[in-house]
Amino acid sequence: MSAQANTAPAGRCTLPCVLGVCLFAGLLLLGNRLLADPDTYWQIRIGQQILETGSLPRTDTFSFTMQGQKWISTQWLAQVLYAAAFTRAGWAGPVVLTAASIASAFAILAWFVRRRLEAAPTLVLLMAALAIASPHFLVRPHALAMPVMVAWFAGLIAAADRSKSPSYWLLPLIALWANLHGSFILGLALIGPIALDVVLKVDAPLRVRMLLRWFVVGLLALAASCLTPYGVESILAARNILNLGAALPLITEWRPSDFSRLGAFEICLLLGLGAVLFRGLTFPVMRIVLLLGLLHMALAHVRNVTVLALLLPIVIAAPLAAQMGRTDVVAKPGRRSCGIMVTAALIAVAVMSSFVIMTNRFAPASYLAPAVAALKERGIARVLNDYDFGGYLIWSGIPVAIDGRTELYGERFMVELDDAMTLKSPDALFNLLTSQRIDATLLRRLTPAAQLLDHVDGWRKVFADENAVAHVRDPSARHTAEPEIKPASN
Repeated sequence: MSAQANTAPAGRCTLPCVLGVCLFAGLLLLGNRLLADPDTYWQIRIGQQILETGSLPRTDTFSFTMQGQKWISTQWLAQVLYAAAFTRAGWAGPVVLTAASIASAFAILAWFVRRRLEAAPTLVLLMAALAIASPHFLVRPHALAMPVMVAWFAGLIAAADRSKSPSYWLLPLIALWANLHGSFILGLALIGPIALDVVLKVDAPLRVRMLLRWFVVGLLALAASCLTPYGVESILAARNILNLGAALPLITEWRPSDFSRLGAFEICLLLGLGAVLFRGLTFPVMRIVLLLGLLHMALAHVRNVTVLALLLPIVIAAPLAAQMGRTDVVAKPGRRSCGIMVTAALIAVAVMSSFVIMTNRFAPASYLAPAVAALKERGIARVLNDYDFGGYLIWSGIPVAIDGRTELYGERFMVELDDAMTLKSPDALFNLLTSQRIDATLLRRLTPAAQLLDHVDGWRKVFADENAVAHVRDPSARHTAEPEIKPASN
């Protein structure tokens, strides 16, 4: 009996440690895959600017379309961490930092779920989460916020599993989250439904007291989330992204999930639904509400698929354990065995990180470099660029028309720009070229606006490859000729 008691906690520590180290190693092997997002460039550049100036941005300095407009960076801490890592280790620095953060998030998730479920169902949930979330493993601030989000949510759910109020020691997590990424708003929003889950479980005489305790935690969490250099402005700025309206579908990560092709998300969703129907699983009302809420977010916006992958196992772990007959859902792991495993994992991570930094073989694809060089040779100052090209232009020191800071540009500008790029409005492109005094364009080769400029007098193509095409304003450029008209034959 005592032997089982000693080995079970060790097993619950082994899986998280092994998973974390293996995932970390796997992400390092796919290092350049983590650098595939064009926003990585401007995220690091903003961090460099903060370190160079010793102050945080409050107005835009990178675009010519919104120059001087009010803008704050709700991701400033993540950007600084990335910039510091880049300064110390080149592109290997951000890759190692991101890989360690993602691996930590899944290790925390594995630790939470493994305490409640046996190894087999735990592995099923973790593998599904990895498959769903893996497309979003990128060097971006949301990756650094992942372990904080998982730890915060796990802390709230753990309190709910015990029918208690959460510990005040969780409050530093929401403060840290608020400085890393604007998604901390979700952390605040989740307090309410989880509190209601607890209130519905406790005896009626205790409900008012329990509700007050969670209400106090909610107020303190709101106050903690304002502990940023911007104060309450961080909350308002995060809300501005959701107010983009018609512009949201124009951004890939804010589009609805696409099931036109079979993917990991759809496969896991169907298998999960089949398992529930086959086993006849039932969950408490508020856990169902949380599940459906997370699912709705993932279906509505692609970027929230990762949120579903990381948080859904936490929501269903304890109810699933109860369905399977497990009762020791709050068992505490042995400190000594866990300490040994954690120490071994940290050593392995340190060794792999050192090796990767020394080899320093990572670099993002620079397919825009020739096109940007062609524009720089001509001293171009105002470039009408594709949305995804903004990051590299900022990195190259060229003012942009638009980039990934969507909350800066707003709904109206983004919709008008899309109308111009896709030629939805006949005059939209030419009005934009005139009103913004555009000197050059750098667009995807198949963009309708780029193809049109091939035939417009006053614009000369100076670069083209399979990825991008660049045009510059040149009054001497001529592409038209009077058509030859032949008289009709009798």
